[in-house]
Amino acid sequence: MKTISSVVEQYIKKKPFLQSALAQGIINLTSLSRIVKPEIEEELGKEIRNGAIVMALKRLSDDLEFRATHKIIKVLKNIGEITVRSSLTDYTFLASDTVLVQQAKLLDEINANQDIFYTSSRGVNEINIVISSSMDEIVERLFKAEKCTQKAENLSSITVKLPAENVSVPGIYYFIFQRLAWEGIVLYEVISTTNEFTILVDDDQVDVAFRTIKDLKAL
Repeated sequence: MKTISSVVEQYIKKKPFLQSALAQGIINLTSLSRIVKPEIEEELGKEIRNGAIVMALKRLSDDLEFRATHKIIKVLKNIGEITVRSSLTDYTFLASDTVLVQQAKLLDEINANQDIFYTSSRGVNEINIVISSSMDEIVERLFKAEKCTQKAENLSSITVKLPAENVSVPGIYYFIFQRLAWEGIVLYEVISTTNEFTILVDDDQVDVAFRTIKDLKAL
């Protein structure tokens, strides 16, 4: 049997930004109840008092605050080193029979200069390369026969070291990326390993992105 609480909870779960804001206590519950009332009434097939919805939202927000933030904040407080690199270029090439051969040649070039930033990832249909802009000429020479579908310049990377327990706590990445989205940060790429992730942003947004991630340690 559907209850007001269960229907309200399902409604909130379908709206991640609203769920997080509710958990942080930054939403007026009375105003929110008026907004969601028509959908709740339609789902239940009867009229509902605003007060009943407010009470359901209050119980849910208290529960969400504990479930969604307690473990996540514990992990975020232990964020490790944050490394920033600037003057990067992001290339996307279509996957082909020869692109990995050219990538191996690029690695030979990179090995001769340890100061070069380089990361790469491969999807089903494309290969992505992020590299210091000083290597652009070499990349374009080696990959001139490959199909480049996108090239973005004047980018910066932010690499974040996460504590080992990040793999056992759901919502870590969502929480971080939500904060970045709230600040209007556009993510060109997200590259991750088990205990690190790297985001790629415009050079002119890197300061805000860095501050946003750093501030998570003070939650």
